[in-house]
Amino acid sequence: MVPVRAATARRGRRALMQRNKQVLEGPVVQTLVRLTLPMLVAMFAMVGFNIVDTFFVGRLGTEELAAMGFTLAVVMSVNSVSMGLGMGTTAVISKVIGQGDAHGMQRLAMNAILLGLLVASTICTVGLLTIRPLFGLMGADGVVLDHIGAYMSVWYLGLPLIIVPQIGNSSIRATGDTKTPAKIMISVLTVNAVLDPLFIFGYGPIPGMGLRGAAIATVIAQGIALLLSLRVLSRRGLIIIEREPWALLSASWRRILHIGVPAAITQLITPLSTGVITAIVATYGVAAVAGFGVASRLEMFALMVIMALGSALVPFVGQNWGAGNKARVGRAVKAAVVLASGWGGFVWLLSLVAGRPVAAVFNDNPAVVDTVVGYMAIVFPSLFLLGVLTTVANSLNALHEPVKSMTLSILRMFVIYVPLAFLGSALVGLAGVWWAAFAANMTSGVAAIFWFRHIFRGLEHEPAPSFAEEPEPAPAGV
Repeated sequence: MVPVRAATARRGRRALMQRNKQVLEGPVVQTLVRLTLPMLVAMFAMVGFNIVDTFFVGRLGTEELAAMGFTLAVVMSVNSVSMGLGMGTTAVISKVIGQGDAHGMQRLAMNAILLGLLVASTICTVGLLTIRPLFGLMGADGVVLDHIGAYMSVWYLGLPLIIVPQIGNSSIRATGDTKTPAKIMISVLTVNAVLDPLFIFGYGPIPGMGLRGAAIATVIAQGIALLLSLRVLSRRGLIIIEREPWALLSASWRRILHIGVPAAITQLITPLSTGVITAIVATYGVAAVAGFGVASRLEMFALMVIMALGSALVPFVGQNWGAGNKARVGRAVKAAVVLASGWGGFVWLLSLVAGRPVAAVFNDNPAVVDTVVGYMAIVFPSLFLLGVLTTVANSLNALHEPVKSMTLSILRMFVIYVPLAFLGSALVGLAGVWWAAFAANMTSGVAAIFWFRHIFRGLEHEPAPSFAEEPEPAPAGV
């Protein structure tokens, strides 16, 4: 058995070296596209996962759907933490791969999983103790609060099975393999789509469990993702199980959290600020809120290509920066900026042609459709610079400059968008809120270009940090 495992690990390392060679030496644009397309598939799978859950829960009734709506804020917050840890994992592992440190890669991948378990266990404990008080403060009561308790009590217990697979997939992406995590996500979506109706409504000996059944289906599907992820990591020799001194373990965690914490905060900025903007829009009536909701979702859907490109840029930049290919990093970021801004421009032109008919598909209320079209007409011309901002922010994370990436997000949302939305609403009306979004995208996008050029010029003259500099355990007897 041991020789078989050793041979499997050797094959995995050879495949890793081949992918590493492509990332370090392959044509920049083609390599970025190759990394981006599977990331896009994975994002669609994540969206599909939520759509499937919402579809089946919606068939239970209004109270169950309302209960799931209450859980959205907590689920999004935890997902932000998980995505932040994943970003940190990808950034640090891709850099040591570029530096050729195979043992460091294995240790960091294993330590990232341990960190994920610790974070998941902590959130689980706090969450289970605060279900009724927290959601009661949010306004849930009666039967709805009971439904929330049934769902979240299972969901919290399954957090290790939800967070750890994302970290495992991030380790795989760091090697330059974005296809395997996409396949895992598709598998999770498929399993969840099969198990949702089985556990929610019941079949044969399995009783219908309502919202609790939806949570059980989610946990089982994510558990399968964990097994698949760990199997890939093990077969490719990407993790190593060994006793590690606290100094090395804590050093690994600090490196991951150095990027993960700001990245998680960045993920939280958008939903928090969107909540404030929604409150402003709500003063114009239900149709305005409905139209803003449709327009925001269409915008998010259209920007998935840019988000996938930004995520694919992290392992590319990380590996090449670790290998000292700084000129190649610069070319990649420029290429990604051109691709992202080009896609943003294409989305705007498409909205001019198809905006109104697409809006009418979601709701035929003329007031709602007019709100969507008005949003598109003002905000969508700025999407090309929002694409630039997204690309630069991901590049900064890969370069271990997460606070600067977070600062750009704060600049866009809280320094420009929210204050101007209040002012624009008071002076112009609802269109003033849309012009605030336009101004935020344009200003922060331009700022991102100039700031990145300044930061990159400074980093070019610094030696790339080496993970080999981690403190080694003292010899016995010292």
